[in-house]
Amino acid sequence: MTTDNQSAETSEPEERSRNFIEQIVEADLAADTHQGRVHTRFPPEPNGYLHIGHAKSICLNFGIAKNYNGKCNLRFDDTNPAKEETEYVESIKQDVQWLGFDWDGIYFASDYFQQLYDYAIQLIQAGKAYVCSLSPEETREYRGGWDTVGEDSPYRERSVEENMDLFQRMKAGEFADGEHTLRAKIDMASPNMNMRDPAMYRIKHFHHHRTGDQWCIYPMYDFAHGICDSIEKITHSICTLEFEHHRPLYDWFLDELDIFRSRQYEFARLSMTHTLMSKRRLLELVQNNHVQGWDDPRMPTISGLRRRGYTPDAIRQFCSRIGVTKQNSTHDISWLEDALRAQLNKEAPRRAAVLRPLKVVIDNYEEGHVEMMEAVNNPEDPSAGTRQIPFTRELYIEQSDFMEDPPKKFFRLGPGREVRLRYGFFITCQEVIKDEEGNIVELRCTYDPETRGGQAPDGRKVRGTIHWVSAEHAVDAEVRLYDHLFETPDPNQVEEGKSYLDNLNPNSLEVLKNCKLEPSLGQARPGERFQFERLGYFCVDSEDSSETSPVFNRSVTLRDTWAKMQKKG
Repeated sequence: MTTDNQSAETSEPEERSRNFIEQIVEADLAADTHQGRVHTRFPPEPNGYLHIGHAKSICLNFGIAKNYNGKCNLRFDDTNPAKEETEYVESIKQDVQWLGFDWDGIYFASDYFQQLYDYAIQLIQAGKAYVCSLSPEETREYRGGWDTVGEDSPYRERSVEENMDLFQRMKAGEFADGEHTLRAKIDMASPNMNMRDPAMYRIKHFHHHRTGDQWCIYPMYDFAHGICDSIEKITHSICTLEFEHHRPLYDWFLDELDIFRSRQYEFARLSMTHTLMSKRRLLELVQNNHVQGWDDPRMPTISGLRRRGYTPDAIRQFCSRIGVTKQNSTHDISWLEDALRAQLNKEAPRRAAVLRPLKVVIDNYEEGHVEMMEAVNNPEDPSAGTRQIPFTRELYIEQSDFMEDPPKKFFRLGPGREVRLRYGFFITCQEVIKDEEGNIVELRCTYDPETRGGQAPDGRKVRGTIHWVSAEHAVDAEVRLYDHLFETPDPNQVEEGKSYLDNLNPNSLEVLKNCKLEPSLGQARPGERFQFERLGYFCVDSEDSSETSPVFNRSVTLRDTWAKMQKKG
């Protein structure tokens, strides 16, 4: 089985078409644009846990570096101390490595705070930056709109000396938050709103997770990002499409400072049905207890997917399948599920589990007798071998595998009906036992001892095969059935007066407490994945499971013909 910490390998055929980023890189290599160098970076802000959208960027940036013998930096954009924490830094490092990648260098924007400050001084001295004293509300008014030009700030023509004095006093902590900003002097009439004298620095008296209280002014993303790329000599700065209109500003700072010119390229970010990719909203879900933390298996976070039972390879295959383009689109979450299903179908050991148990007593089977049945570990992988599972007089089957008054196309167990027990015998239901409320609590059956292994010597056929667990040997477990976090494909599409929270799926988690598992699952360890035959793929929960109280999470379902027929009917 593929191990989770295995490094990413390229499993695509060599003849596959190159995406447009790869074409750019190959053209640059052919033209010797960067002296044969390819150097990318993955620059998350440590203000939350990474999600599946970040996985696409990780695979692209680290994959480009790997495929073209280049380098990729992991750089944390930690310029907003109010939202950033060391916890997020550590989780991001773990996620990148779990996905199968490693960085050539690990950096922080805060490593460059002094250099960024010095570059800001350089722009002030060149008359390209000024300290503005407009309030945030006034700044928005002066900025104008998409159909109107902006107005120059009344502080735009401050002298170099006054700007230097004010900026140094900002750094010294003499002013309150929001009292001043440092802005680039570009063009308030530009049709590109990002070029209308954008802010470079703001005052923020807040303890930084790395620099402590050393700074009380912090650079804005648009100022810091390109310069950090330049300092690290990044050749291909790959980001998502929403930054396309920021590229002229990215270039402006590098040109005005006359420093190494990194190049920015944009690709479409990942959007997926039945989930959200907004870290702000994911944080709201966590803080308001709509989910049980960042690693809740319903979350699209990498840590949530990992806990649910997703594999690095499945996520990489999904990212490869959706490709890299410049066209925004939304991908069905079933693509991600199919990637996991395809891998686990090949690799996951098969096991028997009964999630909603119904007791079966085989009256003509010897009491106290135990037979060991040989079961295949994985029909897709003959090398996985077989295992022995105990068969006894008292068994558990799924409640859904019995109907007292079955319809025509129901081929499972019913009164007077015969079915095959997988790896066991043919049994026939003779009597249905109910409690005082009329609930079915037990089935009395008989078995045909000549049908061991599921074959009848007389050649008779049965249409149904069901799974089972020996009651005497069953392992008790909790099983958590996870479904989509949101009911609607687009959680952001809401009626007036409602919010995305109204689209939360009330059935996204069902906890089953009295499940019965075959005895070998008692030794399963956190993170191990199995196919529960006829039920789906499940993973041992990494947080709540213990040797005495195992907990399994459903990673992804199997396709169930009868369930689909019920929905149609």
